[in-house]
Amino acid sequence: MFKHYFEGIEYITIGPIIGLVIFLVFFIVLVYMVVKADPGFISKMENMPLDDEANNDQSDSTSTQT
Repeated sequence: MFKHYFEGIEYITIGPIIGLVIFLVFFIVLVYMVVKADPGFISKMENMPLDDEANNDQSDSTSTQT
């Protein structure tokens, strides 16, 4: 049904190419950022959930001792 409408569009083939280029640029930039990331920053980020739980446990135990 839509084939008839799409045949009338002159530059219909450029859409998928533009989408592919945008995806590849985004993916390459993301990989570059991961490779160039500071190991200290990565370590800090991966330990954040654990540090948050440890801080909550300490604050809970001190608040119940009053």
